[in-house]
Amino acid sequence: MSSVTHQPVDAPLSQAAMYLVLAINPGQAPLDAVRSLCADLSGLVRSVGFRDLESHLSCILGFGSDAWDRLFGAPRPKDLHPFKEIRGEHHAVSTPGDILLHIRAARMDLCFELATQVTSRLGQVVTAVDEVHGFKYFDARNLVGFVDGSENPVGADAVAATVVGDEDAGFAGGSYVIVQKYLHDLAGWNALPVEMQEKIIGRTKQTNIELADDVKPSWAHNALTVIEDEGEELDIVRGNMPFGDAGKGEFGTYFIGYARSPSRIEQMLENMFIGRPPGNYDRLLDFSRAVTGTLFFVPSADFLADAPGFGES
Repeated sequence: MSSVTHQPVDAPLSQAAMYLVLAINPGQAPLDAVRSLCADLSGLVRSVGFRDLESHLSCILGFGSDAWDRLFGAPRPKDLHPFKEIRGEHHAVSTPGDILLHIRAARMDLCFELATQVTSRLGQVVTAVDEVHGFKYFDARNLVGFVDGSENPVGADAVAATVVGDEDAGFAGGSYVIVQKYLHDLAGWNALPVEMQEKIIGRTKQTNIELADDVKPSWAHNALTVIEDEGEELDIVRGNMPFGDAGKGEFGTYFIGYARSPSRIEQMLENMFIGRPPGNYDRLLDFSRAVTGTLFFVPSADFLADAPGFGES
């Protein structure tokens, strides 16, 4: 796998981000245009990012299950499938999406310029499903006031958690990613005492220290999002960012989780929405509602470079 270049799924959290979910319109021309973009994306990122190299502009490109079949056909990543809706104490919806663009930089203007170049390039061959502009909020906090992303692995551990290896050798260097847009009931949340907020999150609000096991409830967010297999914790890399529209009173968190297998994130979401055991659900969901949910495969950078040679109409 060392000879395969992965997309920057292990990049650290940034100051700004844009998340675009697109649908590919019917016909052969849209497919050709998307394949052409795959090959040229790295050049677009370099051209826009060259204006400020210290802002570390990057872009991750992923594809939904149906889009993969249309664009590239067989073979396909073995664990790629549509996002699985979850109905428990709360509802994790499944929403459509063919293409994911996750753009990051230290400056929003660079993110916006790259997004504009990509969408201008694709033109009428795609339809925007969702677009979210994320921003760093103080010391990497979300809008409910807690630090987000504390448990992200870094370095080699981040690569091991996110990048497909020999388990699907034909797609080594790829990753799976699940995105969900959550809207917060900030009025209800802010009405809670800080002590209760800390129990729901599982961390102290001011200092970001994890609560002791004898204090933390079993339904705390960070208790239910720990996934283990035979005693080994299975990590994911989160690229979450807050977003909002003060005029509309809309505030939220864009969840984006990368992993070498989608089952890791799916198990985490089942714990949150159904509960572990069932009924012992994540109480944060009483104040945070998922309004989207889509699964994508992020192929290696090498695959993208050769993409026009893949697939059939």
